[in-house]
Amino acid sequence: MPYQNKYLELLSKDYPTIQVVASELINLSAILNLPKGTEIFVTDIHGEYDAFNHYLKNASGIIREKIDLIFPNLSEVERNRLAFFIYYPTDMLNKYKEKLNGENYQRLINQQLSYMILLAKEIVTKYTKSKVRKALPEEFSYIIQELIFESSSHEDKERYYQAIVEAIFMTKRESKFILQLSRFIRKLAIDQLHIVGDIFDRGPLPHLIMEKLATMKNVDIQWGNHDISFLGAASGSKVMVANVIRIAARYNNLDCFEDGYGINLIPLARLAEKYYKKDDCELFLPKGYNINYNKTEDQSFIGRIHKAISVIQFKLERDVIDRKPGFMLEDRLLLDKVDFSDNTVVIKGVKYPLLDTNFPTINPKKPYALNKDEEEVINHLTQLFLHNEMLQKHARYLMQNGSMYLKYNGNLLFHAAVPLTEDRRFLEQVIDGVAYSGKALFDEFDRLVRSAFLNRYEKDNFDKDYFYILWQSAASPLFGKDSMKTFERYFIADKKTHKEINNPYYKYRLEEDVLKMIYDEFGLNFNKSKIINGHVPLDITKGEQVVLANKRIYSIDGGMSKEYSNKTSIGGYSLISDSHAYFLVSHERFDTYHSLIETEKDIVSVTRSEELNSRRTYIYDTNKGKEIKEIINDLYQLLDAYRSGMITEKK
Repeated sequence: MPYQNKYLELLSKDYPTIQVVASELINLSAILNLPKGTEIFVTDIHGEYDAFNHYLKNASGIIREKIDLIFPNLSEVERNRLAFFIYYPTDMLNKYKEKLNGENYQRLINQQLSYMILLAKEIVTKYTKSKVRKALPEEFSYIIQELIFESSSHEDKERYYQAIVEAIFMTKRESKFILQLSRFIRKLAIDQLHIVGDIFDRGPLPHLIMEKLATMKNVDIQWGNHDISFLGAASGSKVMVANVIRIAARYNNLDCFEDGYGINLIPLARLAEKYYKKDDCELFLPKGYNINYNKTEDQSFIGRIHKAISVIQFKLERDVIDRKPGFMLEDRLLLDKVDFSDNTVVIKGVKYPLLDTNFPTINPKKPYALNKDEEEVINHLTQLFLHNEMLQKHARYLMQNGSMYLKYNGNLLFHAAVPLTEDRRFLEQVIDGVAYSGKALFDEFDRLVRSAFLNRYEKDNFDKDYFYILWQSAASPLFGKDSMKTFERYFIADKKTHKEINNPYYKYRLEEDVLKMIYDEFGLNFNKSKIINGHVPLDITKGEQVVLANKRIYSIDGGMSKEYSNKTSIGGYSLISDSHAYFLVSHERFDTYHSLIETEKDIVSVTRSEELNSRRTYIYDTNKGKEIKEIINDLYQLLDAYRSGMITEKK
């Protein structure tokens, strides 16, 4: 009881009188009965900043949908133009300033302002005035409140509003006002953004995505295997430093580290030139949609870097696997299975010829030993990653806003899989002598990741090994396969050796008994909750199933990365949940935003699935509602304490 009194005393500093407590109770009780805000779920962004940024700007089609609803009498061209003034106001202002003379330009801007004000009025209806005020730009807060909160139907009010708009033009603030109003509309269109893994790798601009997210509120991230790889590199895991650079070289995105993060790769380039200058590195030439497949010197240079860092990675894997024998990754140790006299490798008793036979840095007697140059380079790179200010800022953001999984508004979000066995049980993994499975395995991996990152500057912090485990272990909920065949894909022609088998989760998650087992494990409501994950690119236009298990699972990786253009014809999915329904939206592939502005034709967002709620969802049904109810309970206790004389009102 003394602790409770101490807590109430602390609470009374924020709510010093009975009147203040009563007002807040009324306010919070009213908020509970507002409709739930709009949630958007996206996954597997893979560095595609322009596409991701556009989905944020158009709120995955929500803004255009509102425009169609509010302005049915406008033409398609007019609705498109309004949408683009909201998405890209600066570009559109510049475009029409050049195209139109002064009077026509002012008429157009006046028109767009009127439309935007009406749209803003519609969007704010599900929010409290307090929340709306917090989202308003300070410079125009009073003006926007006047325009959106009061009716303009009365003749005097209409003159008043027109006077405001005219004053905006007279003071030459129309461009700035449209810019701020468009940001305000975009901000309130999305109440919560969920990123279900894989911000990094393949695409060129993950650092810009992270910078964008850092400016936003109400974002959560469920780590994907590529995010874990980045976190491992940021935490000083040498093998993960090698891994992220290897993948960047493979997809011709080394600029991400050199220009994006300012990490100097020259020492690695020198090592590559020293040992592989006469090697065509044919197998290591960069791949991807944006590569000219005619071999050029630049590509050969990247190929040499790619090969050099790949060999370093294969060597570094040995120590991690030796320290973590319980994860059964020994089959990834293949350098000691190579016969350098006849250039073959033995895998599971079968001898295969190697496609590449030049290994100048490998000592056949000690194949996993780094030579002096390799050791110096990887140590240097690791220190650069550990002490890079921008990279560390992004890693901290991932730690603070991310997790292995998330239960939110009754749904379960995770990147890849809940590891299962073939006999339909949770896969059990022993970590430090304790067996974990199901939810407990997720929780323990989450704890280990945080421990590794928080202690990243300690020399002998072997929790860093778990980043590698989560990258490619069969026990990893972020990987979801039996084994990652990186070595085989590089060096062996026989594609049977490349096959990676999906975890049984993907096969058995459609069975009701298995799904109920997972729901029970995570405390989900079998009649209401959804499982939302990504990781495996699926194309609904090709007949692949995205909405599974009687609408209990949404597998929403649509291949946003252009590297998946040979697998999916679409450019990603967004799952939208508002107070009325769930909508699965597929997007066309993104070209450039310049071409969109030129044509004023949005990427078509097609609703592929719609699931109406049996009743409208209100805030009292949500995570935020639960938090508010707890605050209400505390405030009632404080109110009783004031009225009983236990606590004295403050001035």
